[in-house]
Amino acid sequence: MLITIAEGAPYGVATAADGALWFTLVHQGRVGRLVPGHEPVIHQLDPADGQPGVIAPGHDGTMWFTEGKGGRVCQITADGEVTAYEADSPYGIVAGPDGAMWFTQMGSGRIGRIGGAGGRSDFDVPVEGGMPAFITVGSDDALWFSINQGDAIGRVSLSGEVTVHPLPTKGAAPVGITAGPDGAVWFVEIGAGQVGRIDPAGGITEFPLPDRGCRPHAIVTGADGALWFTEWAAGRLGRITVDGAIEEHDLPSVPSSAAGDKGSEPHGLTVGPDGAIWVALEAGALARVR
Repeated sequence: MLITIAEGAPYGVATAADGALWFTLVHQGRVGRLVPGHEPVIHQLDPADGQPGVIAPGHDGTMWFTEGKGGRVCQITADGEVTAYEADSPYGIVAGPDGAMWFTQMGSGRIGRIGGAGGRSDFDVPVEGGMPAFITVGSDDALWFSINQGDAIGRVSLSGEVTVHPLPTKGAAPVGITAGPDGAVWFVEIGAGQVGRIDPAGGITEFPLPDRGCRPHAIVTGADGALWFTEWAAGRLGRITVDGAIEEHDLPSVPSSAAGDKGSEPHGLTVGPDGAIWVALEAGALARVR
């Protein structure tokens, strides 16, 4: 199923506690909310040029998103009220097990934390020019994050202790990261065309994809116990089991109102309230798969 979003280019997508799908429109400075079966509600941000990217549910039913260009981490309520916090080129964001929101700051090479009362902490990632990207909560209740230009996976404890695990593949450029169903953390390598797995002790396994140039971007654990990931350059959705079996599915192209075929440009993805995989297509749509 393809839901065209006429108001902009979906980039990040996440499922709220109430089952609604929230998505960012990166080039238009907007955030949308979709209850499946209804028309989407679009909220215009002010200013409009902040480039909202990754979005994630918070602890209190609100949603949080990052604005890389605008330098803000923002909380948004169901009716569109926004509270913003300054940050240095934030990108990935996740609700931590301590009631705080944790996020990456690509420009400064730091991990940020915003507590429930708005208190702020920052932790340096000891990789010069590393550009921490996506972030997730591991089975050990620590925060795990990809270090895109450092070809590494990082871990930060709730007390702020940072550990860096270099990847075997040079130029891997890891991006999307998620907690797997097997207690490990799984990630994708956009530069190397691989899916990776790191266990709590730091052991790393890499799985080459059939198309090494597919540019995998984001990854999530599905309701079926497999890992699902977007292949941005190929317009596909991939699936890998914990044993490493890989399959790929073509995503529908988004028709242009002006002319021809715009492709799909898949970026973020989430497990919807129905257990299906929902994908944000920057070409102008949300796609429901399975």
